[in-house]
Amino acid sequence: MTAIERAERAAAADALCSAAYADCGGPDTGVALVAVGGYGRAELAPYSDLDVVLVHDDGVDLGALAEKIWYPLWDARANIDHSVRSVSEMVDAAGGDLRVALGLLDLRHLAGDPNLTLRVRTTMLAGWRRSARARLPDLHKMVETRHELMGELAHTSVPDLKEAAGGLRDATVLKALVATWLVDVSHVELERCRQSLLDIRDVLHTYAGRAADRIAPEAWEDLAPLLDLEDAAAVQVHVRELGRRITHLSRLTWRRVQAVLERPPKVSGVRRPSLTPVGRGIALASSEIVLDTRARPADDPLLLLRAAAAAAERDVVLAPATAARLVRECAPLPEPWPAEARRLLVLLLASGSGLLPVWETLDETGALDLILPEWERIRLLPHASAIHRFTVDRHVVETCIEASALIRNVARPDVLLVAALLHDIGKGGLTEHSVAGEPIARTVATRMGFPPDEAELIATLVRWHLMLSETATTRDPDDPATVALVASKLGTPEALSLLASLTEADAKAASAKAWSTWRAGLVRQLSRRTLAALVATAAGTSAPRIVEAELPVPAEVRADPAAVSITVEPNADGARVTLVSGDRVGLLADAAAMFAIQRTSVLAARAWVQERYGVSVWDVADDGLDPAVLRQRLAAIVDGRLDAGERLSRPQPARLEPSVVVRPEASQTATVLEVRMDDRPGVVHLVCAALARLDISVRSAHVSTLGPQAVDVFYMQETGAGALSDERAAAAAHGVREALSRTVTLPSRHRA
Repeated sequence: MTAIERAERAAAADALCSAAYADCGGPDTGVALVAVGGYGRAELAPYSDLDVVLVHDDGVDLGALAEKIWYPLWDARANIDHSVRSVSEMVDAAGGDLRVALGLLDLRHLAGDPNLTLRVRTTMLAGWRRSARARLPDLHKMVETRHELMGELAHTSVPDLKEAAGGLRDATVLKALVATWLVDVSHVELERCRQSLLDIRDVLHTYAGRAADRIAPEAWEDLAPLLDLEDAAAVQVHVRELGRRITHLSRLTWRRVQAVLERPPKVSGVRRPSLTPVGRGIALASSEIVLDTRARPADDPLLLLRAAAAAAERDVVLAPATAARLVRECAPLPEPWPAEARRLLVLLLASGSGLLPVWETLDETGALDLILPEWERIRLLPHASAIHRFTVDRHVVETCIEASALIRNVARPDVLLVAALLHDIGKGGLTEHSVAGEPIARTVATRMGFPPDEAELIATLVRWHLMLSETATTRDPDDPATVALVASKLGTPEALSLLASLTEADAKAASAKAWSTWRAGLVRQLSRRTLAALVATAAGTSAPRIVEAELPVPAEVRADPAAVSITVEPNADGARVTLVSGDRVGLLADAAAMFAIQRTSVLAARAWVQERYGVSVWDVADDGLDPAVLRQRLAAIVDGRLDAGERLSRPQPARLEPSVVVRPEASQTATVLEVRMDDRPGVVHLVCAALARLDISVRSAHVSTLGPQAVDVFYMQETGAGALSDERAAAAAHGVREALSRTVTLPSRHRA
């Protein structure tokens, strides 16, 4: 699909509209049929609507002319979006609705009075330019609202070619901004990206057999041969690169619009922007960092980092022309970097929200190749996990932004920020990314001039950046084996402090779900226990036992252990439900069934035995739960009036076979069973019920849902005893695996 084919489709539509106007005797003066929007730009996709307006001079009576025009178009099976307006109504509509105003900027003559069309078009453009200063803030707000709703074309899992940030709608807005004469945009680059996106949309229409703007995950592979690209990955990179380029142009242009709006209008004459020096060789001009007249890029290898840090710190634009010139002319950084180069990099990474637009400019101009050539490994790389809202490269930048807010929590902010920059650098290969990233991080940190011990610390943080989150949510922090595992990998309180902050930044950058109140609490709890162990080891003493505050047992449960207490506390993530009753085999299974039958999504859970009582705390997505209803539901399950097993063991489609593994190394006092499978209602109930049938007690359970996968870990003990024997552990794993396998229907390629 090419621009020529789009023009041919537009020409065919023009002929159809012109014939309809002529056949119904449309007048030659005072009335005109015009195309607007995408049809006005002659950019019709295979299934695009024809946006047309029958415009007439004020006072002209059209009679039945409009209907006479529309009927033959309908008969020709054309999808038309039509309206009838007088000239004054056109002006009023454009003045009252920004969307209408933008569509009328592309008005094009089809039939009737060409002078009327020219007059309306001239009026629309003049009105747009005259009112631009007053209307652009509202337009910017409208654009930002759309971006928040639709996400970014470069990053969303189901990108919308038209409405997402960096899509065709943004390209149209950029053309409208240029039409104000207040700012300019790189026309060649914008048109290249815009035409390429139009080509992709044409192919998507043909593939879908209808008007379509969203690319579903299963469509990437099918679009590859239609776009003459190698595979699904190549299509994703192509689409996302175009989206990111338009997003960059859009952000840059809106920054420049803001700078123009903050200055008073010029009265007369040419005003040259003043240069305010902000560092050796660089200056601030019209809210952009540029080179000053004394700059000597060939003699100053730090000039690029200095310019980038200055722009990010001030949250202003790093002029793309400046960055491009530095790519061409700047002397290469010496290896290892001098201390000043590291300082400038840390200033750049610590700049918070100012980092993103500057980093995008460095990336788009090729300047990152001079600073971090390894960046190409993760550039536009999609995340495998659905929990991530961005591609890997953008996620890394967001992690640095989140880490910049945590630098006061650590003794070495520079190490934290560089580790945040490098934590996912190992992605994209066959090796587990934290393992692959460790030697890369060590090499990069050494090149940046970090001493060997600090380079090793950065490499350690990259190697274990997932450990705190994974361990806290899937292991019992009260178990000495859990603490010993974390302490053995880190070795020092300094490394633990840095890793705790990196874990928080990484999770917050992924998504809100990845750093819920529950998850954050578990990570901090594990960090406190590990810190106590590390300090004790350094002092040559035993680690003190940190006892978390026990939950008070309600009076009604103390009076009657068969009673059940359920409380619901709403929180930012939904609600926290606490259940207390006399401890018994099967209590946890019944509680899990209660939530599953209620169709309540469990985000995380923890259960333990306190004295002779069973306590479980559940974080759920529903903040409207009624404790009385939950108690009734649980009572019906316990009494047998509600058969939870029958309801929750029905087969359901699954992508992957359940994984059930015994982890003998994970605990000194219990046997740990780890279950991984598709997230679905009833998993915890099925596991606990299977164990209860074997008379195995669940001492504690740790439920974690991240994206489409649930990871549930159960600490098992013999009733009134300790860890299971090897035979009993094998029986437990077999029983759980059999219970879960009965509930899944696997695709043929997974069936044994």
